[in-house]
Amino acid sequence: MLPKRQRGLSTVAAVALGAVVVVAVAAIAYVVVQLAERPPGWVDEDRILEAAEMEPGSWIAHGQTYAELRFPSLTQINRDSVKNLGLAWFKALNNRHRAQSTPLVIDRVMYFTDAWSVAYAVDAATGAELWRFDPGTDKRSMRYACCGGAINRGMAAYKGNLYFATFDARLIAISQATGEKIWEVDTSVSPSNNPYTITGAPRAVHDKVFIGQSSSEFGLRGYLSAYDAETGELAWRFFTVPGDPSLPFEHPELEQAAATWTGQWWKYGGGGTVWNAIVYDADFDQLLFGTGNGAPWPRAIRSPEGGDNLFLGGIMSVDPNTGRMKWFYQATPADNWDFNASQDIALLDLEVDGVQRKVLFQAPKNGFFYVLDREDGELLQAAPFATLNWATHIDMETGRPVENPAVRYEEEPAWILPGNSGAHSWQPMSVDPQRGIAYTAVQDMSLFYVLPESFKETGVYELNPFGISLGVELGRRHRELMAQAPPGPESKGYLKAFDGLAGEVVWSVERATPYNGGVLATAGGVVFQGDSNGEFAAYDTQDGTLLWEYDVYGGAGAPITYEIDGEQYLAVQVGGGANRFNDGRMLAFKLGAIGEIPEPSAPVVDIPEPPPLTADADGIARGRELYFNTCVWCHGLGAVGMVNADLRLMSAETHELFQAIVRGGLLLDKGMDSFADAVTTEEAELIRQFVIAQAIKAREEAAQMGEQARTEQAPAATEQARAGGEQAPVGTEDVAR
Repeated sequence: MLPKRQRGLSTVAAVALGAVVVVAVAAIAYVVVQLAERPPGWVDEDRILEAAEMEPGSWIAHGQTYAELRFPSLTQINRDSVKNLGLAWFKALNNRHRAQSTPLVIDRVMYFTDAWSVAYAVDAATGAELWRFDPGTDKRSMRYACCGGAINRGMAAYKGNLYFATFDARLIAISQATGEKIWEVDTSVSPSNNPYTITGAPRAVHDKVFIGQSSSEFGLRGYLSAYDAETGELAWRFFTVPGDPSLPFEHPELEQAAATWTGQWWKYGGGGTVWNAIVYDADFDQLLFGTGNGAPWPRAIRSPEGGDNLFLGGIMSVDPNTGRMKWFYQATPADNWDFNASQDIALLDLEVDGVQRKVLFQAPKNGFFYVLDREDGELLQAAPFATLNWATHIDMETGRPVENPAVRYEEEPAWILPGNSGAHSWQPMSVDPQRGIAYTAVQDMSLFYVLPESFKETGVYELNPFGISLGVELGRRHRELMAQAPPGPESKGYLKAFDGLAGEVVWSVERATPYNGGVLATAGGVVFQGDSNGEFAAYDTQDGTLLWEYDVYGGAGAPITYEIDGEQYLAVQVGGGANRFNDGRMLAFKLGAIGEIPEPSAPVVDIPEPPPLTADADGIARGRELYFNTCVWCHGLGAVGMVNADLRLMSAETHELFQAIVRGGLLLDKGMDSFADAVTTEEAELIRQFVIAQAIKAREEAAQMGEQARTEQAPAATEQARAGGEQAPVGTEDVAR
C-alpha cells in the first residue's frame, strides 16, 4: 500500500511556488486578452485549458474542463449556506426517460440534450428557451436499448459549434448561436443493418470530434471514431476488438489483440464498445477512453480456449491526431461478468512515494478503484471501493485481478458481486485534486449468473437475431436454479468519499435506493447527489453529514454549478427514476430562491380488468420466456413499465390491436417497432396472455391490500408488481450503456 501524500510545502517547493505565481500572472493576462478577442460563446483548446480556472462561473466542457474533475471552485453555496438553497427556475421537457445529460454553461447560456437527443439552449439565469433542435431520432431504435430506453449524456462545444450524438447512432454538428444543423454523419459501420445506438457525449480537440457507441450485446464490435469538426469527414477509427482474422486488420494493434482471442469470437461481435468515458490529456497529448465489456458476457462462449481478450475492460491511450495506440491497461482480463471500464476518468497531479506524478482515477464496474500513471499506464494503486466477491484482490506486480474460484459460474450458478449493474456505472464522479478524494455513486447489486444449459451440453451458442444476446440464462431455468440457491445479497446504494492513493473509504452514506445519480462536489465543502426516489441531497465533503435535501420527483442525472451576475446556481436534469415518475425537467437552484416544482402526474396503479385468460400454465410460461427475450428491456420486469408503457394497463381496445402493434408496426411513430421478424402471431398471443396473467395477479394483490392500504402503500405495491415475484435478471437499472 502506498504511503499517504505529503501535504506540506518544502522550502524548495515554496521557492518554486513563487516562480509559478509569476507565470500564472502572465497567463492570466494572456487569458484576459483572449477572452476579449473571441466571439461570444467561443470555445477552443485555449479556453478550456487556460481559461477554465479563470472562469469558475462557466461549465464549458463535459467534465467542466478536459481533466473532468467536476470539482468547481465556486464557494457561495457552501456547507453553511446550502440550507438556504431553493428553486430558481425549471424547464419542462415532457420526456419521462432517464435523465443523464450534463449541461454546458457558456457566456450566460445553458446548452443541454434530453434523452431523445433534442438539443436546447436556454438563458442560464431564467431558463427561458433561446432555441431548440430536434434531430428526429428514429424512435424504433429503442428496440436496441439494452437498458430500458433512450439516453443521452450531453454535448461538446467547439469553435462555434455544438456536437452531440443521437440514440440512433448519428453524430450531429449544429450552430451554437442558432441551433441550425451544420452536418450529420451516421457513425455505424453497417448502416443498412443497424443495431447501433449512442448514449455518450462526444469530446472535441485538435479540430476533431470523438464518439463511440453502445449496446455491445446486440452482436456489436466496439470502436472509437474521430471526425473532422468542420466537415464531419471520418478522420480515423480505432477498433477495440479484432474482427475476422482471415481479413486484413484495420490497424496494427489488432494483430496483437487477436492473439489473445480464441474460437470464432468475431461471429458474436466481441463487444468492447466505447459508450461513455473519453478524456483528452493535454500533458501527454493523448486521448484516454474506457473500453466496454465482452459480448456475449461469458468468455467460455466468445473465447472458449481462453485468452485475455484485448482490448476489453480497460483504459486505452491513443494519439488524437492519428488514432495510433500509446498504451493500454486492462482492468478485467477475459471479462466474464459485463464489467466494462467505460466509467468516467479524472486527471490530476499527486505526490506518489515522494515523486510528483500525473495520474488518473477511475472507479469501473468491477469494484476496484484504479490509480494509473498517465504517461505510460503504470498501475499505482488498486483497492476495492465496493463489496465484491468475484476477485480477492489485485496483484500489484502483474496488475491483474486474482479471481475467486468459488464463484465461477461456468461450473455452478453463483451470486456474484457486483453484478452486471457494476459497483459504479454511468454516474459521473467528482474529484478533489488537492486531497485526492473521489466522491462517487456506489452500488452493491449482485446478479445470479447461470451459463445456458444448451451451451453447456453442446458447446454451441446461437445469437438472438432479433434482440439482445447476453449469453446467460434469464428464463425459467434461471428462476428455478435461483430458487434453489441461498438468497442473494441485499441491494444497497451509497455515496462514498474514497482516498485514491490510500485505497481507503473516507466516509460512506447509504442512500434510500440502490441505483442513483451522478455526483458533484465543490470547494464550498458540499457534495450533491440524487437518488431514484427523487431525493436530491447535499452532504458535507468532510464527513458525509446531510446538509440539505429537496424532492425533485424523479431520478436526478449529472449536476453542475455555475455563476451568473455574482450568484451561484446549481443545475440538474431530472427524469424517470427506478421508483418515481417524472415528466422530465431541467432544474436550477440558487440561494434564497423560493420557486416550486409542480408535482408530476402520478403513475396509475389501478389495473383495469383485462380480457379473459385463455392460455394454460404452459402457454403462460412460454409467453413469459418470449417476453423476456423480446420485451423486457423496454417494458420492464413483470410487464410493469416505468419509462415505457406499463402493459398491464392496456385497454380493451389496445388488447384488440395487440397484433397490429407488435407485428404490424401500428405505433412506429411512438417508437414501438414491428417485431414481425422476431415473433409469430401465435407467439405474440402468448406474450399477451402472459401480460394478462400479470394484470390479474396485480389486481388480486391490490384487492387483498384493501382500499385504504392500497392508497397508503401504492409505491410498495408497484414495486412488488414490478418484480412480478421474480429476481431481476439484470440490475434494476441495468448497466445504462
